[in-house]
Amino acid sequence: MRYTVLILSFVATPALATDWATKPGDVPLSPQELDALAGQTLTFYDDGQSRYSAGGAYSYTYASGESAFGTYTIAEDGSVCIAYRNGFGRCDLYVRSGERLILIDENGHRYPVRPE
Repeated sequence: MRYTVLILSFVATPALATDWATKPGDVPLSPQELDALAGQTLTFYDDGQSRYSAGGAYSYTYASGESAFGTYTIAEDGSVCIAYRNGFGRCDLYVRSGERLILIDENGHRYPVRPE
C-alpha cells in the first residue's frame, strides 16, 4: 500500500491576494524605502523593536528584553515577510499616513512606529 505524505510548512510567504486594510491617505513604502530598512531599528509604542539587518537578518525585541530571530524578505506586493527560526512567519505592510509610519499586519491591525 502506498501513502502520500503531505507536509505543511508555516514559513513566511507573501500573502497571496491580500487585501491590505489600508485607509484613505495611506501610502505604501516605495521599493527604495523598503530597501532602506536594512540597517534600521523601528521602535513601536509598546517599546518593541524590529531590527532589519543587511543580508536579510531580522529580530524583534519585546519590551521585556526577550527576542525572536529570523529573516526577512520583501514581497512583490511591497509587504515585508518574516520567517522566524521557530517556524512561524508573517507578512506586514508598511505605509505612511501623513507624517506617521505604520505597520499593518495581515489581520488589519495597525501599529504606528515611534518617530526617531
